[in-house]
Amino acid sequence: MTIRNLSVALTVAVAAGLAGCATRGEPLPLPDDLYGGDESGQTPRGEDRAGDGTGVGDQDQLRLDPLQDPDSPLAKRIIYFDYDSDQVKADSLPTVNAHAQYLANNPLQKARLEGHGDERGSREYNLALGERRAQSVRRLLQLQGVLDDQIEIISYGEELPTAPGQDARSWSLNRRVEIVYGEQ
Repeated sequence: MTIRNLSVALTVAVAAGLAGCATRGEPLPLPDDLYGGDESGQTPRGEDRAGDGTGVGDQDQLRLDPLQDPDSPLAKRIIYFDYDSDQVKADSLPTVNAHAQYLANNPLQKARLEGHGDERGSREYNLALGERRAQSVRRLLQLQGVLDDQIEIISYGEELPTAPGQDARSWSLNRRVEIVYGEQ
């Protein structure tokens, strides 16, 4: 269960408990972890501080959305590849697994896998290699429950290098698949 689902379930349980109890104008005590601070009357977490009807304040929204959290494993969205290879490296598997778990738990969320290559080889070859790299990531995501319609694939080949140099370091940074959310 995700943090957001747990928070919603806890809020529903507390609300159901409050609705079922007769009170004499006194609020029933809530568990300490629902408060944003001490018992000085600060707004409980989950109350609509944002004023947008979502029931979540701005800081809570940032904390609850792992796509916006720079400390989340989902912050890493680039999978690098070896030269002339479409095999996902072992050190990239935790990143792919984190995105697979997120997408499987959020079936309405969509992601685009953008395949890239370095400048060596023909334009056509690099477009095909970028496509194969994105397909490799897609297969790993699908093996973990991500639905086919959640994933779009595009290959840019060598057309959008992240590093413009003509050296080993630049080429290694250009051999990649980028995971892009919400821009379909």
